Amino acid sequence: MPEKPLPDVIAPDLDVLFCGINPSLMSAERGHHFARPGNRFWPAIHLAGFTPRLFTPDEDRQLPEHGLGITNVVARPTRTAAELSREELREGAAALAELVAEYRPRVLAVLGITAWRTGFDRPTAVTGLQPERIGGAATWVVPNPSGLNAHVQLPDLARIYRELRP
Repeated sequence: MPEKPLPDVIAPDLDVLFCGINPSLMSAERGHHFARPGNRFWPAIHLAGFTPRLFTPDEDRQLPEHGLGITNVVARPTRTAAELSREELREGAAALAELVAEYRPRVLAVLGITAWRTGFDRPTAVTGLQPERIGGAATWVVPNPSGLNAHVQLPDLARIYRELRP
């Protein structure tokens, strides 16, 4: 398998593996997940109680020490997720299932309902705990923390992410 432009932050037996849609151009350039200013991932996981303090994107490699990891459905960086094809999302979903089966996180949290619906062929899915497990993990679909998803405010993201705790 070719190396990903933005490597996963992963280890065996994590509590939660967060799965973004795909890296932003800025994240790929900087080599760190959720690096775009305005992305609310780092404040949301801190407010949800996953990290002891607010981490910066440059500290993403420390997440496994806290039982957390990050991957993406699609490895290809883009300006917006809308640039991804249905085929890329479907191929990425299959690869994600293999990754989860290999590393065995307790919870998989897919950050984005549209990527979930398209990649996993669940056109009517809603956010929350899903009826199926992916790669053996309890699977949640939660709002994407991108600043483009402004209708979901930071306190709501933190409250929803808090529910992921195994």
